[in-house]
Amino acid sequence: MARKISLKQAVNEAIDQEMTRDPTVIMLGEDIVGGTGADGEMDAWGGVLGVTKGLYAKHGDRLLDTPLSESAYVGAAIGAAACGMRPIAELMFIDFMGVCFDQIFNQAAKFKYMFGGHAETPVVIRAMVGAGFRAAAQHSQMLTPIFAHIPGLKVVCPSNPYDTKGLLIQSIRDNDPVIFCEHKNLYAFEGEVPEGSYTIPFGEANIVSEGKHCTIVTYGLMVHRSLDAANALAKEGIDVEVVDLRTLSPLDIDTVLESVTKTGHLVCVDEASPRCNIATDISAQVAMHAFSALKAQIEMVCPPHVPVPFSPSLEDLYIPGAPAIAAAVRRTVKGKN
Repeated sequence: MARKISLKQAVNEAIDQEMTRDPTVIMLGEDIVGGTGADGEMDAWGGVLGVTKGLYAKHGDRLLDTPLSESAYVGAAIGAAACGMRPIAELMFIDFMGVCFDQIFNQAAKFKYMFGGHAETPVVIRAMVGAGFRAAAQHSQMLTPIFAHIPGLKVVCPSNPYDTKGLLIQSIRDNDPVIFCEHKNLYAFEGEVPEGSYTIPFGEANIVSEGKHCTIVTYGLMVHRSLDAANALAKEGIDVEVVDLRTLSPLDIDTVLESVTKTGHLVCVDEASPRCNIATDISAQVAMHAFSALKAQIEMVCPPHVPVPFSPSLEDLYIPGAPAIAAAVRRTVKGKN
């Protein structure tokens, strides 16, 4: 039986096993070593939330602490990937993408296309996403739709430790640039994870709860909020199917369409801002390809179109919760809140 570990431990274990297996895997980031090897090594943190703690002791200088310059080390990681290495660059907070976005979307994402499929850029850019950590507007955004918009990038956002380990190992072995999004509020979430190495293919959504009355499509932290809503609705006789996308690019739209065809109702839940997010994409594709299966309007549950508040009470209101998701299901299934 698999033991239980946290999502944070699953990230660490995936990196550890891949660095052990493949000497071309290196890691770059700010404070990822965190003082290891210096006086006071026992206090070495390993990144802002300790995700890479202990890896330097095992793999040494293949983990590189970088200056506070995302444009420098993300660019260096992309260059190293183009030259045969398999770098992992830790962007820390995804909100910092602004200073290195050109290297990601205008260079790494386009190399294979621009060079006739001959260029490969096997780089993984890990970043924390999401609100609820009291980290204010510049450290709390869910910017997954921005990366999913860019052709040539693969975008991953797991909801549990098992998927995290398998998808991160898959990301490191993949020959394309991958944006690997880790929700900071799920780092402590525990689940069963095998000790050995395994991969989970991209573009395969997971039905985490089966139902017949309504489909909820979501990813990341919102999977857990949606499951809470589904459990509450079950007491009312509403049977909800929850689809965890797992990867946003490639997107498993076929599983979504199959589920909606079965249930006839759709609620899309996304922590990202409501304009042009994953929920709007799913809603549009279902409307195009499964309109005849819909028995009522599509509902979307997203935060308001404002920056993430720093005030704890406002931040709690900002993040979509189980009551709002349940209300959306009732609106489309019963036509009421």
